[in-house]
Amino acid sequence: MGANTSQVSDLSDNPSLKALVGTEAISENDPFWNQLISFTFISPTSSADSKLLEEAVIPLAKILIENNPRTGNFGALVRIFLGRTKELKISTECQDQLFIWQAHNALFMIRCLLKVFIREMSEEELNLQFFYHERAPETGSEDLLEELLSNLVHLIVDVPLLDITYSILFEAVTTLLVFFSYQLFHKDILRDGIIYQHIMKGRCLSLTSRLVKTLLYNFIRQEKCPPPATHIFEPKAESGLLYGLASGVASGLWSVFTLGGAGSKAGLDQEHNPLPLSNQSLLLLLVLANLADGPDWPNPYRQAITCFRNTQDTSSLPMEQPHTFQINFNSLYTALCEQQRSDQATLLLYTLLHQNANMRTYMLSRTDMDNLVLPILEILYHVEERNSHHVYMALIILLILTEDDAFNRSIHEVILKNISWYTERSLTEISLGSLLILVVIRTIQFNMTRTRDKYLHTNCLAALANMSAQFRCLHQYAAQRIISLFALLSKKHNKVLEQATQSLRGRQADNTALPDYAQDLNVIEEVIRMMLEIINSCLCNSLHHNPNLVYALLYKRELFEQFRTHPSFQDIMQNLDTVIGFFSQRLEQAGSDLSVERVQEVIMKGAQALPKDRLKWVGRDINLPPRLVTQHSSGFTNPRPSHCSSINQSGNM
Repeated sequence: MGANTSQVSDLSDNPSLKALVGTEAISENDPFWNQLISFTFISPTSSADSKLLEEAVIPLAKILIENNPRTGNFGALVRIFLGRTKELKISTECQDQLFIWQAHNALFMIRCLLKVFIREMSEEELNLQFFYHERAPETGSEDLLEELLSNLVHLIVDVPLLDITYSILFEAVTTLLVFFSYQLFHKDILRDGIIYQHIMKGRCLSLTSRLVKTLLYNFIRQEKCPPPATHIFEPKAESGLLYGLASGVASGLWSVFTLGGAGSKAGLDQEHNPLPLSNQSLLLLLVLANLADGPDWPNPYRQAITCFRNTQDTSSLPMEQPHTFQINFNSLYTALCEQQRSDQATLLLYTLLHQNANMRTYMLSRTDMDNLVLPILEILYHVEERNSHHVYMALIILLILTEDDAFNRSIHEVILKNISWYTERSLTEISLGSLLILVVIRTIQFNMTRTRDKYLHTNCLAALANMSAQFRCLHQYAAQRIISLFALLSKKHNKVLEQATQSLRGRQADNTALPDYAQDLNVIEEVIRMMLEIINSCLCNSLHHNPNLVYALLYKRELFEQFRTHPSFQDIMQNLDTVIGFFSQRLEQAGSDLSVERVQEVIMKGAQALPKDRLKWVGRDINLPPRLVTQHSSGFTNPRPSHCSSINQSGNM
């Protein structure tokens, strides 16, 4: 950084940087500035090298903090950048790469310094850094901080994304993220913060819909970082200095979104991610969408995200919806399907499903829902490799989807072949609905043996309950896993009951406090009842469509014996007793030593013969809306998932 600098070790000795942070004020008309922002730099190729660069900048920034009140050189650097932004659109049209390169370098230096400033001082003190000057009095009347923020937003929305503008657009997005990082150092919500006020109510407000739309399109386009021109950078890898240093800011913010740094375990992939602008744009979009509402005004960026419409929607715009715009839903849907490897993309999907009715309706109307559902199921299948917040978001997305009856019917009509990531059993052909059931049950079983999160059970079972009335042609393996899960719960119930009994017997000889077995029993019995209600719902509504479930029920009918007389399950067991008794009698009449095929034939004929009025719905409505579930989830607060609500715990933005 600085003229002709090529090594991190050179920074502290670079004469241009020494002059910038030194004790002498430098006129904005001095040729020094042109020399300063015409630097070349060999890009770090690893996070360790990027950290070295950041550490090299810190002492220089601290010297500038000390001298800037007398020199005003930081404000001069900002003005140099602002002067060049006025010509960026023309430079782009004229392919003036030199001008764009210098504007990028100026912004890069500003961001590196801002990152240290924000760590070292309050917003009020930062604001003063923009006003310190020994210039002509008339130059100090402007609000330089707001001018910079406004210019960054204008740059993002006005400058087209081309190979020659990729780097400066990336810098603009990342610099805004750096400004928002103030919240990382405060527990309280910064509604009264200077930066918050400028973004929410200042000149940026009029650009709300354009900014949100541009960030969404950056995410949709998934443009790779172009090979850098040799006169700008000379990296050995395309991730390089630009992305390497900036990713530290983004990953720092994201670690807070994931509650205490529990981000994606695939952190190394992020470092070498070839889509830095797309990823940073998504992060900025999520930060903007989850800024707290003001005391008397809503978050305009959240308004924009919740009400944008499809470009094919020709109806008139409702007057009561501010900041609305139109975007290509098909392109956005495709990008969402392709990018669910990251928790931030899953958070965007959740946000749109939960808060944008137009997008939710569009997604549910798609005939290729398997393109969206399969990546979500893969997240849950690899639960041990994902952070808990990513898993919770995937579950809540399934909950939202399964609230729609048409979705619950259609997923059983989509036939999949050879699911490569499902390795527990070869599934040469299975419906999307049966696969969903298998993955959710696997998640429950993983939770029972590992995390033991009560509310994860609740969310998983709620999704199954939402689907249960629409179960159709369940795969044999899916039906077996439903009954196997009930067997596992039954075994666990018996074990806890035995422990409770033994503890009560030994209490006379030992006055120590007993474990709360009653509470454990209540939890297990609640889960068992939900499983019985799911089975009961399927039998009442679609028994004739699910011979494999009846077969599995009959094969393991002894599991249900102990619950017939249990006061918590007597009502729900009536239908199961009816079904088991009816089909057992049919099989006895068919003779002994029946083949599997013959048993299935008897079941299918019996399903048609069983009068529907003999089965009566018994149970509760456990179609849990996301708002109810997330009130209790350990990873969530309010209806927004923990990546954003985590900021509520350390100071909501």
